[in-house]
Amino acid sequence: MRLIHSAIPDLLIIEPKVYGDDRGFFFESFNRRRFAELTGRDVDFVQDNHSRSVQNVLRGMHYQIEHPQAKLVRVVEGAVLDVAVDIRKGSATFGRSVAQELSEENKLMLWIPEGFAHGFVVLSESADFLYKTTDYWYPEHERCIRWDDPALGIDWKLHTAPIVSAKDAQGKTLADAELFP
Repeated sequence: MRLIHSAIPDLLIIEPKVYGDDRGFFFESFNRRRFAELTGRDVDFVQDNHSRSVQNVLRGMHYQIEHPQAKLVRVVEGAVLDVAVDIRKGSATFGRSVAQELSEENKLMLWIPEGFAHGFVVLSESADFLYKTTDYWYPEHERCIRWDDPALGIDWKLHTAPIVSAKDAQGKTLADAELFP
């Protein structure tokens, strides 16, 4: 497992060591001890989530204002553009984002700590997206920032309007959202 630093120091790209031959491949997608060595964080994941979405579906930008969740995300089939935005008001990187393609081909994972809004758009025909979280989902604490907020300036690499849920379409701008201190 190898750590790749992103433009935001707390957002980390993790590249697993993949062992492959003519039978297929094997890699360790998570090892608590090795993760702690690389990141300095001994995490306790409490929930695993799996979503399947079709091409051009955009999910996000989600976060929980109470019971914040850190996430370790990856794609097992297909490809997505994964985006995280720093919404910690006191951070030197507040309002900045990192976009990383995650795919079944590159097998990269993104570590998204608490204090970030998260979303992705499906680039392939469909994508199976897996993520581990450090806290449970509390719908009453979930918040959403608009994926197309001009203040964020995220380049989603879209060629047509994305498919978004009604909830995501009603997300708030960064200026109007509840944020982390």
